[in-house]
Order: sequence, then structure tokens, then C-alpha cells
Amino acid sequence: MVGRIVCSKAGRDKGYFMIVVGCDEKFVYVCDGKERPLERPKRKNKKHLQFTNTVLEKSSYSTNKSLKKALAVFKDTAKFKEET
Repeated sequence: MVGRIVCSKAGRDKGYFMIVVGCDEKFVYVCDGKERPLERPKRKNKKHLQFTNTVLEKSSYSTNKSLKKALAVFKDTAKFKEET
């Protein structure tokens, strides 16, 4: 589960893509590199997230800058797939 890209379905961050950096029994901890940096992950309920099939390697999101870049690339490819 760690490293998987998710989309928020509820809350102020609805519609934003984030990456899972940790999890426990009921909650998942997610970051996006901008509003929620790696140093301060957001705790979200699993039912408020839509999980994608894309999993990133640890090296591709080791810093906030690289995390933002990886999510931007994923978002662009997702938009491109929707249009075609």
C-alpha cells in the first residue's frame, strides 16, 4: 500500500492526487509535497480515498520536490487518457 497514488474523495482536498506514506488499521497517511509535505502527512480514512493501480518507488518521492513532480506527471497522463 505504501507508495500507491490515491485520489481524495472527501474533505477540503477533494479531487487531489496524493501518495500513501503509511497506514494503520483504519487510517492511511498521505502527502502531496505542497499542502501536505512528507514531514507532516495527513491522516485520512480509507473510505475517503480512491486507490489507483499506480505505485511509485521510494526513490521517486524521497523529497517534497520530487513528490510534486511525480504527482504532476501522473495527473497529466491521467488527463490525457481521459481525453482520448
